[in-house]
Amino acid sequence: MMSYVFPSEEWVAAFKEQINASEEYQQSAADWEAGDVCFRVQANPDIGLSEDGYIWLDLYHGQCRDAQLVDAEKGESARFVITATYDRWKQLITGQLDPVTAMMMGQMKVKGNLGELIRYTRAAKELIACAGRVPTRFLGGEG
Repeated sequence: MMSYVFPSEEWVAAFKEQINASEEYQQSAADWEAGDVCFRVQANPDIGLSEDGYIWLDLYHGQCRDAQLVDAEKGESARFVITATYDRWKQLITGQLDPVTAMMMGQMKVKGNLGELIRYTRAAKELIACAGRVPTRFLGGEG
């Protein structure tokens, strides 16, 4: 089975497919009109990620209309920017860390209206679960 390097264009395309295949996401985010979301992966030169990676998602009514790896300018302009270290994203994607807990404990920084996001905790958890369904190769050696 193909696996995709996180973060990469191929990984983002597979992530979009998983989101749009998820009934749980469609239901839990059915009335989402709060805007676009960007996952910011902080640079880690030790593993070969020389600059921050921005995974931009155009989310609307339980669908992912578009998903791209974008530059910092586009990424930072998203309505919500969720930032974490590479290792933290890896923990989230592999299911070792709950996204809501991580946000509450400040292990992920959220730029945007946190109150609005909190209303969609089910959707947030499912987004991360969708990421976990992408066959992923992580930088820095371990699969």
